[in-house]
Amino acid sequence: MLVVVAYDVNTETAAGRTRLRKLAKQCVNYGQRVQNSVFECSLDAAQYRLFKARLCEMIDPEKDSLRFYNLGNNSRNKVEHYGAKNTYDASGLLML
Repeated sequence: MLVVVAYDVNTETAAGRTRLRKLAKQCVNYGQRVQNSVFECSLDAAQYRLFKARLCEMIDPEKDSLRFYNLGNNSRNKVEHYGAKNTYDASGLLML
């Protein structure tokens, strides 16, 4: 399934900047960055539960925001892209 993850981390403090870096690193491990704080991740149900739990543990719920958009298995028809960055096939091989 394709999951879009978006986050907003308060970076006014050193702790906030650390949370932001850790969150971004975790997201890179699971998907492709498509905007500064937005990732597209191709996951199965077990990976999604683990990923979501890890990210939720990292944020400060009083200062940060985390959103998950589950686009399902037939996501090709649900995503439209316009502009500078080329789109990619989220179901294909992800090379690091």
